[in-house]
Amino acid sequence: MAQTPPLDVAADIDAVIANVERVIVGKREVVELMLVALVCEGHVLIEDVPGTGKTTLARALARSISGSFKRIQFTPDLLPSDVTGVYYFNQRTSDFEFRQGPIQAHIVLADEINRATPRTQSALLQAMEEREITVEGQTFALPRPFMVLATQNPVELEGTFPLPEAQLDRFMLRLRMGYPSQAEEEQIILAQESGHPIDALESVLSPEAVLRLRDAVPSVHVTEEVRHYVTRLVRSTREHDQVELGVSPRGSLALHRGAQAYAMVQSRQFVTPDDVKYLAPAVLAHRLIVSGDARLRGRTGEDVVEQITSSVPVPVEAM
Repeated sequence: MAQTPPLDVAADIDAVIANVERVIVGKREVVELMLVALVCEGHVLIEDVPGTGKTTLARALARSISGSFKRIQFTPDLLPSDVTGVYYFNQRTSDFEFRQGPIQAHIVLADEINRATPRTQSALLQAMEEREITVEGQTFALPRPFMVLATQNPVELEGTFPLPEAQLDRFMLRLRMGYPSQAEEEQIILAQESGHPIDALESVLSPEAVLRLRDAVPSVHVTEEVRHYVTRLVRSTREHDQVELGVSPRGSLALHRGAQAYAMVQSRQFVTPDDVKYLAPAVLAHRLIVSGDARLRGRTGEDVVEQITSSVPVPVEAM
């Protein structure tokens, strides 16, 4: 029986980040957070304007881990079967056969997810939570690792359907790419003068290696004080006077596990309070509902989380 090669966490993580950065310029923080979600098998919602590299980021990450990649363009007429797959009658065999949907991939890009109807959006819920789908009473396992990267345009709201709270809660992180700087934009233009760099991108990791990284995340040490800090931040969202609905226990788990993964990405075997504070906006802001009065005053979930992280005492690390 062949032995599993030893896991070199730091080398594997650095290799993936460096590989993706050959295509994605000046977005190291975003790349690191995507890797955090990947090794946690979490899902990511990117809210940003078109053309900032969301699709390229997903493709580069899939290529880096030798993973399959599928893109679903969400539109109002998209049906749940267009996502999960459908049984069809094969006239040659005189039998019904299952045709897989694009959800059967390691990394699935759900582009402009808020353009599909709630019925079609809900087709993702079982896949995101249980890593399997059910069609006509038959259950099909999804490839592992499995990650949904969904995008939505925060500016163009006409013809869109807001994501329900139950679905938002299943996204581990909500990120924004942002525009590049002038120097970075010039570097992007120069890199694509003779072709897109993603065409020459090679894999540096296997899906099995990603799963071994996933299995290594729980070994990252979290002190009792840091664990209390996680729960204090989450409970503060439920007690805040500008919040109608606070963060669920799923959010606590995501912040705790995400902090472990982020520490591992930073080549540490322990979580610091700063890890938790850094991840809090990306993990918590989209999970809470700001009150109507606060929304009228222009307050957002990010504003509330920033206020909470500024007011909740940060535990002092033992020297």
